[in-house]
Amino acid sequence: MSTFIQSLVRSKSIIKHLSLLTLLTMSSYAFALDVNFVDSKWDGATIPKGQQCQKFDGVNPGTPKLSVSDIPAGSDSVVLVYSDRDSKKMNNGGHGIMNYTLPKGATAVQLPTVAGHSYEMPKGFEIIAEHRGAGWDKEGAYMPPCSGGSGHEYYVTVQTYKGNTVTAETVLELGKF
Repeated sequence: MSTFIQSLVRSKSIIKHLSLLTLLTMSSYAFALDVNFVDSKWDGATIPKGQQCQKFDGVNPGTPKLSVSDIPAGSDSVVLVYSDRDSKKMNNGGHGIMNYTLPKGATAVQLPTVAGHSYEMPKGFEIIAEHRGAGWDKEGAYMPPCSGGSGHEYYVTVQTYKGNTVTAETVLELGKF
């Protein structure tokens, strides 16, 4: 063994750094999902008219229908985390978190709209966490964009899971309102 390698092995600092690097490499996942809007009124730039919360004149608002593909083999669910990047309270799932159970062996799926301001979920969905804006607007699993048109950026983090392990993740920009 070379003198250089021996000195590296003896160095506790480098071993700690290598251990941390190994842990980070092993804990991350290498797959990204292909996630797209089904309805062309959703463009990722601006929240479509009527899809804001009812407090700001939304008309039957709900989540956009999504097409999710490139789902890794063995994945059994899709988790949707709806967020407002410009609100500390409503970021990181503040607009609702829900789970969709995948059909066995699915590598692609089309997810239906989940109605805003409601606890009723389409078949295959369950609520993980209702939105955190109770008192600001109507309660429910999902709260549509509700910043009053002040330009907040809304997004959904789409993750697939196998049991409790994330198998893939993609962030889709919903648009500004």
